Amino acid sequence: MTAGMERADLPAELEAVVPLVDFDGEGYRLGYALSARFRTRSTLAISTRRRIPPPPRPLRSRPSNPDPAMPPALGRNTVVLALAQAINGSLAPISISLGGLAGYALLGPDKGLATAPVTGYNVGVALASLPAALLMRRVGRRAGFMTGASIGACGGLLAAYAITVASFWLFALGLFVVGTAGSFVQQYRFAAVDGAEGPAKGRVIGWVLAGGLIAAVVGPQTAIHTRDLLAPIPFAGAFLGLAGLAAVGCLVLAFLRPPPLPATAAPAGGGRPLGEIVRQPTFVVAVACAVGSYALMSFVMTAAPLAMVAAGCTTDEATLGIQWHVMAMFGPSFVTGNLVARFGARRVIAVGLGILGTCALVALSGTTLAHFWGTLILLGVGWNLGFIGATTLLTETYAPEEKNKAQGANDVVLFGTVALASFSSGQILNAFGWSTVAAFVLPVIALCLAALGWLGLRGRAAVRSAV
Repeated sequence: MTAGMERADLPAELEAVVPLVDFDGEGYRLGYALSARFRTRSTLAISTRRRIPPPPRPLRSRPSNPDPAMPPALGRNTVVLALAQAINGSLAPISISLGGLAGYALLGPDKGLATAPVTGYNVGVALASLPAALLMRRVGRRAGFMTGASIGACGGLLAAYAITVASFWLFALGLFVVGTAGSFVQQYRFAAVDGAEGPAKGRVIGWVLAGGLIAAVVGPQTAIHTRDLLAPIPFAGAFLGLAGLAAVGCLVLAFLRPPPLPATAAPAGGGRPLGEIVRQPTFVVAVACAVGSYALMSFVMTAAPLAMVAAGCTTDEATLGIQWHVMAMFGPSFVTGNLVARFGARRVIAVGLGILGTCALVALSGTTLAHFWGTLILLGVGWNLGFIGATTLLTETYAPEEKNKAQGANDVVLFGTVALASFSSGQILNAFGWSTVAAFVLPVIALCLAALGWLGLRGRAAVRSAV
């Protein structure tokens, strides 16, 4: 169109167009100076203002660290701790898988205490949890973890020696020492979150625990290939292999570089009293859910192989079921941290507890091989979600200078209950059967879910009162 264009030359639908002649700083705008009220000639008004270029946009510099919650040192420590978990975490499957068999061989006609060495391992984890935390508060994470690995090597040597001299109780003491080293391994997940903030906490815990997936292979394979190392004495070589793994884990931990406490943190040993920390509702619920997830897993897992053999499954099928269970325990760790970051710790805990409840229902529905394997797989997945979620929730209840005593108190309660669960599992199975073992899971899950719901309602009420 050009200036001077006749009104009659315009389309009828443009009669009511409102004039729009303006300049927006970036170029020209055209408008039709038209009105339906006039029947005379009109012209198009064209703005003749000079074009002014917009100001240049400032260049955006790419941040040196895209994720401020995941500093480079944190990634390094996560890798080191995951490797240490893969190596030193294999001490547990060796002790649990061979402890009962070796104890059975060392006992006389009465085999009732055959699983006492395995219970000794769990008791060692429980009793050493708080001392391990206090030691690391004094000497630091790296020195403390290397000390724990050295203790594990000594425990393996003691257990091997006990088998060679046919001493049952000395063997049980050796596994107790190995369990003491296991209490340090349980602190890896807490060390992983040192220096992490927000969503990164759940991710690094998940990656460290994912090292247990490798441990599930390293431990049994070490036991298989070294158990006859001191033939004709069975099992002793496997515990020499355990000592060797602990020594390698000690070397790996030498590369750990734990971050210093923040400048605003109180000196070591400061912070609130332990009694004040453990009375927090979030602390209580986090520990309760961690205990529920872990103790129920140990309770059902310990009884499952015996129940499978009693139901007509072969020993190989029972062993394969435990292997699937361990894979299910640690396999989801690659994504559990992201789930915690996206949906929150409490929701992930609730899903994990729900899966544990489903596992009990599957166990109650039948005693075929498929039922047992399905129970063990669901048991592992439910433990993973519930335990990682509870561990992440626990980290929200203490300051950096309070972490050692808070984490130690958590592990004392946690692994004391796990030791009790593993000891009572066989007794309940022998007295009442597999169905009672499975049914025992349901009320514990209900209590944990009720505690989570109460914590959520309490948080909403606090928010409403603050508003």
